[in-house]
Amino acid sequence: MNGWPVELRSGDVVLRPLRRGDRTVWARLRDSNAEWLAPWEATPPAGSLPPPSFPAMVRELRQQARLGQAMPFVVEHRGRMVGQLTVAGLAWGSLRSGTIGYWVDRRVAGRGITPTAVAMATDHCFRSVGLHRVEINIRPENAASLRVVEKLGFRDEGLRRAYLHIDGAWRDHRTFALTAEEVCGGLLARWLDARGESPAPA
Repeated sequence: MNGWPVELRSGDVVLRPLRRGDRTVWARLRDSNAEWLAPWEATPPAGSLPPPSFPAMVRELRQQARLGQAMPFVVEHRGRMVGQLTVAGLAWGSLRSGTIGYWVDRRVAGRGITPTAVAMATDHCFRSVGLHRVEINIRPENAASLRVVEKLGFRDEGLRRAYLHIDGAWRDHRTFALTAEEVCGGLLARWLDARGESPAPA
């Protein structure tokens, strides 16, 4: 797949591929944020297999990346892991679409890290990978994530009933999307301009 593996950077925020060596820091972050993330994290329905271990998750994501189906990133801020962002469900042919999912450490939420990471990933999907459409699916109750797509100008495409199994039940989600034509000048540049910042020189 074109554009993978890759490291993306804007100021203090870096997206880089998830690695097996991230296990200890990743587990510590997940444990410390478990209660905060629980209402938004996908869960297996009753009777399904339990979530995979970290090594198994990394193996699966790396395999998906090799097949051109996903791009699993770690989110770093000032050299420290603060979350994860995955572009999943990559579809090619006449669709050329992908879905962005993410989580971030509660201690750094609200600092613009997540919008910056999403903007970088979206630009990469359009400019280097060759996708035409990127979507993000969010529970209507998830105010923090709704603010992310609002800040970035993702278009609201409506409600998907019982879309994902989360926190023990099938939950509704709202779908937000952008196409490449809607951000010809780059989503990151638009986001930084709205914040009164300038992109770092290449």
